[in-house]
Amino acid sequence: MNFPDQRGQSLPELVELMQRLLAPDGCPWDREQTLETLRTFVIEEAHEVADAIDRGSPDALREELGDLLLQIVFQSEIGRSKGWFGPDDVVHGIVTKMVSRHPHVFGPDPGKLETSEQVLADWEQRKARERAAKGKGEKGALDGVPVSMPALLRATRVGEKAGRFGFDWKDVADVRAKVDEELRELDEAAASGELTRMEEELGDVLFALASWARHRKLDPESALRGSLARFSKRFSSVETQARESGRDLASMTPEELDQLWIEAKRKTAP
Repeated sequence: MNFPDQRGQSLPELVELMQRLLAPDGCPWDREQTLETLRTFVIEEAHEVADAIDRGSPDALREELGDLLLQIVFQSEIGRSKGWFGPDDVVHGIVTKMVSRHPHVFGPDPGKLETSEQVLADWEQRKARERAAKGKGEKGALDGVPVSMPALLRATRVGEKAGRFGFDWKDVADVRAKVDEELRELDEAAASGELTRMEEELGDVLFALASWARHRKLDPESALRGSLARFSKRFSSVETQARESGRDLASMTPEELDQLWIEAKRKTAP
């Protein structure tokens, strides 16, 4: 099937597959799963989608998106079994939400919002009105950021949401100054030797760095993943060099390790 012709017609196949697996004569393992046991899997699949994006592999991304979609359908079927909702309710719910939050596209006055900043500000206001209409007006603007998110990603999202209400630095220079301030406070905490204080100040440094990255339109989570990937690749090269020389890393001097690291960086340079 050509890509332009695809309109999601095959999605019912996945729903039918999941129903078969969960049938009384279906798969024993699938039938034993609960929302609680699937929680880890949906998080893992989301991370694997992110990994596929980072690798730049369309085939891997297609496969991982399928795995993530399976988790959505799986949990939707569990919701059906409990009488809560079904897969169509999940789809209809998000379609309704997206239409209501995009009046500049679907409303009577299209084109009213011209920039992404205006769209995001309007989005937050509409979400606040929806919460109030549902009797959830007491919910804070930051409550929608999942606490289970990776910390650097959560720091970015918290900063974004607070910024939409004016709680933010005016420019990147102010954020950079905040990084310096937090580093000084970390040094002071380290000098005191108080572990709790050091941990608090380290958190403030990381939050400030995440804010600096956000103002530079950088993703700190992606930046750290990239740094770890480079380090892992270079460390693997160091291990290979040591093995080829008949030496063990633990037996090498700091100077020898430095030389291996310099060579590893040269070999793995882009």
